[in-house]
Amino acid sequence: MGGQAIEPPQPNEHFRWVQDPAGPSLVCGPLLAVARHLFTTRPWALGDRAPNGVADAAWADVARALEVPVGRLARVRQVHGAGVVVARVPPADPPTADVIVALDGTLAIAVQAADCVPLLVADRRTGAVAAAHAGWRGLAAGVPLAAVAALAREFGSRPADLVVAIGPSIGACCYQVGQEVRDRFAGAGLGRDLKWTRWFRDRPAILDGNRPLPGLDAGVSPGRWFFDPWAAARDQLVAASVPPARIFGADLCTASHPGLLCSYRRDGAPAGRMAAAIRGGPPCPSRP
Repeated sequence: MGGQAIEPPQPNEHFRWVQDPAGPSLVCGPLLAVARHLFTTRPWALGDRAPNGVADAAWADVARALEVPVGRLARVRQVHGAGVVVARVPPADPPTADVIVALDGTLAIAVQAADCVPLLVADRRTGAVAAAHAGWRGLAAGVPLAAVAALAREFGSRPADLVVAIGPSIGACCYQVGQEVRDRFAGAGLGRDLKWTRWFRDRPAILDGNRPLPGLDAGVSPGRWFFDPWAAARDQLVAASVPPARIFGADLCTASHPGLLCSYRRDGAPAGRMAAAIRGGPPCPSRP
């Protein structure tokens, strides 16, 4: 797939496309000023789903792009929860978690997604970084809150110093869910400040540059909702005291762009995966 020429969709103004030998990747300008990172796309080797899952060899492209040996790329076995791992030496067998944090310039950390929200976080003051994976279950479990709390607990990060990039994920234009999803949020206990009901719509959102999935029922259906994971992630970050002006979303729906982005909702089991990876380290003297 890497040889195909694909015209990329326009992301949010704070993001831009970068052409890597493995394929196009997306970077967030404000985050790039703090930490090297990328969001990969379907043409990367990770985006070509093998019958037995994503091959470990495909991660070599991600490590090379962040200029670390593949043995210094720390990953986790994602389980749609809010567990946290502190990466110091990448283990041979990735631990179970959906949030990974680090403060080591020789390490890169990464999560993978194919509709779920990928979050990359960097601390402008300390150089600590986090990578997090959050589908609806992870958002109900408070993954964005857990990532901010882990950086504070492990490395003394202050929310006011964090910069966050929300990568491509399925949007409220395409993400129709059942009543059980709404019920999970109702019982999640995320806190009074989070107005979670606004994350559920009775009709699909109209999002510039993101087409709804073909055949999607846009009418009002009892017990069916269109879930907005971008708002859920952003609201949780704001509730964790991250300044809204330092939270940046790509505004690209994975289900809307079959040539470039992987989507499980669109493609089912054959869907590939995309990486969200970041490399932190000690702060530079120029960092505020």
